[in-house]
Amino acid sequence: MTNKVISITAAEDLGDLRLRLTFSDGVIQEVNFRSFLQHSNHPEIRAFIDAKKFATFALKDGDLMWGDFELCFPIMDLYQNNINHSPVLSVAA
Repeated sequence: MTNKVISITAAEDLGDLRLRLTFSDGVIQEVNFRSFLQHSNHPEIRAFIDAKKFATFALKDGDLMWGDFELCFPIMDLYQNNINHSPVLSVAA
């Protein structure tokens, strides 16, 4: 059995921090990055809430990235449209 390598072949900015991603096997996902970006505690990640900065994405060797890997996501998370940010609950001891 051979595992097929999935890559991104096209990315289209839909506005409002959403991208339409086309994968090498023909699957298309409309991925909304807003929640992930808004819930991040890291200021360099939150900077991508700015629509102009968000629109600087590029495809390189089948991966979606911003800058020199300033922001990137695992292909399978994008493929499954599963990039929701789950807030971590901390408990004071």
